[in-house]
Amino acid sequence: MIETQSLEPFQPNARALPPRHSAAHLADVELERTDTYFYLRTYWHVLAKRRWTVLTAALILVILVAIVSFKMQPVYKAVARVEVEAEAPEIQSLSDLYRSTPSDDAFLQTQVNVLESDTLAWQTIQQLGLEHKPEFSSEAGGNDAGNSDAGAPRQGHLIKAFRNRLHVELMRNSRMLEVSFESRDPALAAAVANALVNNYAEYNFRTKYDATRQASGWMEQQLDELKAKVEKSQQVLVDYERQNAIVNVSDKENVVEQRLDDLSRDLTAAQNDRVQKQSLYELARSNQSQAAVLVQDELLQRLEERDADLSAQYADALSEFGPKYPKVVRLQSQLKTVESFIDAERRQLIERIRNDYVAAQGRERLLSGAVIQEKAQVGRLNQLLIQHNILKREFDTNQQLYDSLLQRLKDATVSAGLRATNIHVIDSAFVPSSPVRPKRLLNIGIALIVGLILGVTFAFIEEGLDNSIKSAEDVERLIAAPALAIVPAAGSEGNKLYGRGGSQRKGRVFAKVPTNGAVALAVLKRPTSALSESYRALRTSILLSTAVRPPQVLLVTSPQPNEGKSCTSLNLALTLAQRNDRVLIVDGDLRKPCVAHHLGLKEERGLSGLLTGAHDLDEALCRAESVPQLWALPGGPTPPNPAELLSSPRMADILQQLRERFDHIVVDSPPLLMVTDATILSTLADGVILVVESGVTVRGALLRAHSLLENAGGRLLGVVMNKVDFRHDTYYYSRYSRYYRSYYDTSQVSPAS
Repeated sequence: MIETQSLEPFQPNARALPPRHSAAHLADVELERTDTYFYLRTYWHVLAKRRWTVLTAALILVILVAIVSFKMQPVYKAVARVEVEAEAPEIQSLSDLYRSTPSDDAFLQTQVNVLESDTLAWQTIQQLGLEHKPEFSSEAGGNDAGNSDAGAPRQGHLIKAFRNRLHVELMRNSRMLEVSFESRDPALAAAVANALVNNYAEYNFRTKYDATRQASGWMEQQLDELKAKVEKSQQVLVDYERQNAIVNVSDKENVVEQRLDDLSRDLTAAQNDRVQKQSLYELARSNQSQAAVLVQDELLQRLEERDADLSAQYADALSEFGPKYPKVVRLQSQLKTVESFIDAERRQLIERIRNDYVAAQGRERLLSGAVIQEKAQVGRLNQLLIQHNILKREFDTNQQLYDSLLQRLKDATVSAGLRATNIHVIDSAFVPSSPVRPKRLLNIGIALIVGLILGVTFAFIEEGLDNSIKSAEDVERLIAAPALAIVPAAGSEGNKLYGRGGSQRKGRVFAKVPTNGAVALAVLKRPTSALSESYRALRTSILLSTAVRPPQVLLVTSPQPNEGKSCTSLNLALTLAQRNDRVLIVDGDLRKPCVAHHLGLKEERGLSGLLTGAHDLDEALCRAESVPQLWALPGGPTPPNPAELLSSPRMADILQQLRERFDHIVVDSPPLLMVTDATILSTLADGVILVVESGVTVRGALLRAHSLLENAGGRLLGVVMNKVDFRHDTYYYSRYSRYYRSYYDTSQVSPAS
């Protein structure tokens, strides 16, 4: 207890101003928003925080896969390779009669389907006696082996079990087929693969052989029919030639055609000659005086010349001597004689022209008749040749079919005796030396990768479902109140910042972590620790939180119990007392007081006694021995009605008296959401400090606590993020750990006071 006269009156400060976001915080938020790798680091710290979820999921999956892999029986795989030619050899060209050559892709895919067919599977099963093998009989129902009614279902199960182990693959960009078979017996796997390939080659040959033999039988039957047709068509052709006296069709046809050509040429010449003579006759008959010129008759031309000469002489003599003159009479007589000869000659000439014209007409008629007869002869010959050609073509066709079928029959006979095939075994299956399943290391590796992926997924799901407050940014986004301080968790402080157990690391000695009981007095017992430094930061934030004067009465509370409000109250009071200010810490939690316990004081007298009037203020106040400037007002005995006592006018009077005696008053109150005590006290304080536990306090609790304070009229100065794990709680706080690790060294560590 202290003396009353040692306490001087103190004027209360002005009410605290509303909290505002600091410029440093806004700059930090802007930096994070513009940082390219901000989210990458955030994801990394989420994984680091939830590392046990990731590792647990991966470990469970790896263990399960390892157990299954080691319990599985080893399975061996034997592989055989077969080349399939696109076309059959020339000796088997008979297949072209029955099918067109397919495209390569369709043909090779057909061969794959043949290898996977039930027929070859059942043939191989029977050949190797696979129905008696344990791994097949167990799947096919070994108990039904002696039941005849179960034969068909058992066969189906055997084929299904066989095909489940068989895999046929067409190798890329080649005509190679890879046939693989899996079995728990390596020798059996190789035997089945080789047997299946051999059965496939035999099936391919047998199919072609049967088709060839069937075609040969059909061709032998058709050959007899064609032979009869050839003989019959040849006999009809011979009879027709004999009946129509056709010895050599080509010669006879040439003679008739040549004769027709000659007659046609003669007829054309006769027609031209007749036309010329007809025109000459018509001209001569119409102009007889020009007949000599038209025909160019020399006799008539000389007579006409003689007549012209005598006419000239007669004219001269007549004009000279007169008509009676003997010379004139003689010339006249000669002139008449010549004219008579001319007339007679002209008549004979015209008659000759007419006779030539008539003769030309007759010759034309004869040639025209001959041509008509010759054409009729050619037509009859053509009719004979048409029927002859039909008979000849029928004979030639039958003969060609007969020869072709005979040749193919010979080829088929030769092919039936040869084992030619387009299937070639390139690699026979060898007995495998190592199993293909299970690949234990591969399975475990894949399980590890899948487990890590699942673990990461679960970690982000868990992080997404986690509704707790994890950072100061969460607080400021929810209630628009600043984070006054970030208090590290004791474990993260000791393990990451200060080493373990005070061990020496690289020349530095690190302080031990305070125990849970000493966290409340961390500022006093470990002044150089990060925990103490965070409370000093809280002190600075509070002193600078209002513009006029620092708040005098501070109420420290939390939404829920065990979030560190009492430790925060004690350490805040200690840091304020270290400034040589008169500081009082009031234990306002009358239901569960703890301030006196941490300071080593007795709970006999305290706030509850003051409120009930059991004793006065001087009797209830206690002074801390280790810090001269620190006083404490314990909670006192637990009253039956704490809320009624705290809401009484007596409480306001007590605080008014305390304001006059102390520079700072820190009130530790109960949780806001549990009881109404803190809400009542918030109306009497200058400012309220809300303590939230990182990763524990849920967002709804914070919002509800803030709402209660606002409705009651309390002034919220800010929030203290308590028990922040610097190792895992977001990348933001890792900068604090680097700061403290680089700032504190051996020279700065002072002995515990």
